[in-house]
Amino acid sequence: MGKKILITGGGGFIGLALSNFLSEQGHDVTIFDNFSRVSRNKLIKKKDIKVVKGDIRDRNIVLNNTKNFDTIIHAAYINGTKFFYTKPELVLDVAIKGILNVIEACRKNKVKELILISSSEVYQLPKKIPTPEDVPLVIPDVMNPRYSYGGGKLISELLLMHSHIKTLKKFFIVRPHNVYGENMGREHVIPELIIKIKKKLKKNLQTNIKIQGKGSETRAFIYIGDFVKAFNILLKKGKTRNIYHIGSSQEITIKKIIDKISKIINKKVYFTKGSLKAGSVKRRCPDIKKIKKLGFKNFKFNNFGLRKTINWYLNN
Repeated sequence: MGKKILITGGGGFIGLALSNFLSEQGHDVTIFDNFSRVSRNKLIKKKDIKVVKGDIRDRNIVLNNTKNFDTIIHAAYINGTKFFYTKPELVLDVAIKGILNVIEACRKNKVKELILISSSEVYQLPKKIPTPEDVPLVIPDVMNPRYSYGGGKLISELLLMHSHIKTLKKFFIVRPHNVYGENMGREHVIPELIIKIKKKLKKNLQTNIKIQGKGSETRAFIYIGDFVKAFNILLKKGKTRNIYHIGSSQEITIKKIIDKISKIINKKVYFTKGSLKAGSVKRRCPDIKKIKKLGFKNFKFNNFGLRKTINWYLNN
């Protein structure tokens, strides 16, 4: 028998993918979101997914709409790199009020399970790569607005770990690493590259795009379809008061990503090097030994997910 699950931020990229997938797995899913950045009607695949429209910062709305759930997956957040720099106060406001309201809701409404969707951004500039879950977390510069995102996630983790909610039988943290896929917004590495290429193609110009950095910077990407399968493993086997990475152990350079896009669209893409914003990370790759022990398969970066993502952005 499936669980009754509420997903805050269920209209976002990861939240919506989880909503659709978990509903298909037989769970009774409700989405809680303000839908400020998405049109929900076009994206929700399963008709039996319920929807509550509300702001995660509104305490009363959260408390009133979190009753009779087995599990809350807290994914409500402000994402997109440009917002870290332009709206840090909003990022932090949503982060802190959101987690406080969800924790209070679990306590008052006797929710038994809480899963926090955190981020690889809590690591900022880790000294160890691949990065395990237990490395020290550091905010390198409180003056840099970029760290509003990672800082907000770090505060959320601290609040969850030390709230001691007696009703909870299980709670844990998931740190996604560079999840990508269709309809993930415009403010992430792969969509930004595709959109820049699309603009050149529309004007029949030579496909020469400007990127941030030299192209030698690396990430370890995981396709959204693989991410939800990994999350499902944690939903079944994740242990309380633990932290788990979901990602790939395969690092790939931005230059290599551009080369792969070139082959898929059958058009040579050139790029001009640019400067990195303060606080940008040159390498990011998770150590995934912990989730592999639970049965997670290490998905490699492949053309299947990239092709689907490219096609979506070229046609939408």
